[in-house]
Amino acid sequence: MSIPIYEVFAIKYAMRDAKRTEHFIGGDPHDAPMPMDYFVWLIRNKDRLFVIDTGFNAEMAARRKRTFLRSPSEGLALLNVQSEMVKDIVLTHLHYDHVGTFNEFPNAQFHIQDNEMAYATGRHMRHSHFNNSYEVEDVVGMVRLTYKNRVNFYKGDAELAPGISVHHIGGHTAGLQSVRVMTARGWVVLASDATHYYEHMETEKCFPITFHLGDMIEGYDKLRRLADSPQHIIPGHDPLVLARYPAPSQALQGIVARLDVMPKN
Repeated sequence: MSIPIYEVFAIKYAMRDAKRTEHFIGGDPHDAPMPMDYFVWLIRNKDRLFVIDTGFNAEMAARRKRTFLRSPSEGLALLNVQSEMVKDIVLTHLHYDHVGTFNEFPNAQFHIQDNEMAYATGRHMRHSHFNNSYEVEDVVGMVRLTYKNRVNFYKGDAELAPGISVHHIGGHTAGLQSVRVMTARGWVVLASDATHYYEHMETEKCFPITFHLGDMIEGYDKLRRLADSPQHIIPGHDPLVLARYPAPSQALQGIVARLDVMPKN
């Protein structure tokens, strides 16, 4: 039986100015600009629709000094996806910029790793290095949804549907997972924060917010094994994604990138 093929999109909802020194453990000798984009992702075909992560809202952007462009649900609406339509959301991890608007999707079932919930509610959250990127109300919200049977848990790699699977990576957080999806160009991997930028994986450098450095570096190899080529791996926050991949229409230039086609360069 053939594997279904999906369209895949990256949708930019926020951004921030930053410098290279902020993005690498040990800093970087070049104090040059290195802006960060914030994305959610959409996977769909005529039979299924999955959203990957739910971003943050305008209030959180103001608190954390991010430039807010549109809500994730508004970004999805640009692709004719209304929040009420969404039945499945993969949360790659529970950091504020990946789970923050979960309550705007009233009909969704959420998919996360066992390790992520345990980490976000466990002993390591006593320490600011680990808890700073979480918002306690987001975590509590996921606990409440668990009691309503709206959270599906996985211990490692799992197939969510034919042609869509999640893969535990760890490193950045204890339960970080990436998503593998079959497209017309082959297996694409939405790495999320397994590699924030192309440069992290390409140079085997690491982002400073890290739970387990060894798992992060080993995770780069796992991403390569899962994808059909390095060009099939999509980092979680790199502005180059919008530069390398075409928009689905001229009106969405600089907002949405289509990832199921080969990059422009």
